[in-house]
This record gives sequence, C-alpha cells and structure tokens, in this order.
Amino acid sequence: MTLLKVEKLVKRFGGVVAVNNCSFNIKDRELVGLIGPNGSGKTTIFNLVTGIYKPDYGDIYFKDELISGLKVHEISRRGIGRTFQILKVFPKMSVLENMLVAGVEKQKGTTEKTRTLELLQLVDLINLKDESAGNLSYGQQKLLEFAMALISDPLLILLDEPASGLNPVMLKKLTDYICELNHKGKAFVIIEHNIPFVMGICERVIVLDNGEKIAEGPPEAIRGDEKVIDAYLGRA
Repeated sequence: MTLLKVEKLVKRFGGVVAVNNCSFNIKDRELVGLIGPNGSGKTTIFNLVTGIYKPDYGDIYFKDELISGLKVHEISRRGIGRTFQILKVFPKMSVLENMLVAGVEKQKGTTEKTRTLELLQLVDLINLKDESAGNLSYGQQKLLEFAMALISDPLLILLDEPASGLNPVMLKKLTDYICELNHKGKAFVIIEHNIPFVMGICERVIVLDNGEKIAEGPPEAIRGDEKVIDAYLGRA
C-alpha cells in the first residue's frame, strides 16, 4: 500500500526554487533514505509534508487523503511523526515531561503514562526520566527526540539527520531501534549525510539536487549512478 504520495511538488522562497517538480511515493513499512547536498530541498520537503510550509504547486497524499492544505497538528494526528535537524527538546523540563508534552494531543491518562514509559525503556532513557533534558548528552537528547516523535504512534516517521553527532555506540542503538520499529510496521524516511548509515539501513534511496529528484533506487544502484556521483557522492 502507498502510504505517502508526493506529486509534482514546488516550493519557492522569493526567487529561490527550493523544491522543483518533485514526485515520489513511500510504501507501507518501507525504509527510505533522502539524500543530497546541503540546500537541495530535503528538509523543505519534510516541512511541506508535515504542514510547516504550504506548497506553491503540487499535492501531498497520506493514505490516499489530500493533506497538503492541512495544519501541522492535523497532519500529525493522521499518523506522521518527525524529528528535526536542530534538536527540539525542552532543556529545563524533565525527560518524562518532554514525552508527556509531545503526546498531549494523542494520549490520555493511564494510556499516556504507559506508552511514555515503554518508549523511554525502548531508547534506554527510563532511568533518566526525572533528569532535566538539558543535562543529557547530545546523543541522549537525540534519542529523546526520537522517542518524542513516536509518542503518537505514527505510521510514518520522518527523521532529519538522526545520525548527526552520534558516537558509534549511540548510532548502533539508533539503528537497532529504527530496524525494530520497521519490523513492527513503521515506515521511515531518513534525511542523512552519513552515507554508510543510509546505505546500510535503507532499502531505497531518493537523491535530490537543486530541489529536483535526480535519482531513485536501491542503494547499490545509487552508489554507481553517475549523476549522483557528480552531484553529491564524489569520486574516490
């Protein structure tokens, strides 16, 4: 089943075309990488999908419903979660309070508390639930934001540079969490400059350059694509 459908998406900021006639589909339970040079339109696409920006042209469908005119919270409620390139945690609030704020619209009462504790257990932060988020290491804050994106139990999770700044131990943990959730039915789209991470975890990769999709396919095909090599990967 097609979960997310992006059709001929265009977004301009003044005279700059950030996304230009971009189309792609994400299937149910799929794990997809979204890569390309800085400024190629990757995060703009995430912002369009989640309602932060409105497209100048084109349509976005989630589970066959047009969502490109909906507000951020309306899109979230339909089953799309995300993390951000710049961490969006509340440093003066506890880990548990961050989770409860993230889930305030979706979860209620006992269900809310139970799911929160389950997710903190998943990302190995349960023993730090009463610690201020600002006192966590950078890697732990990334894992907290990851758990916050899961609190509403989304079908599709958009991760914006999740591996950035993580040491090998934290990166291995994150990889395991993503794979475990994917096996349980979650679909992921991952923006990342850590190419070994993307190529190792994703079954399909979409490549952007100057706001346009220049390639799409399995990792082995992307590695050898001349346009991708010239625009982004470079030559050994």
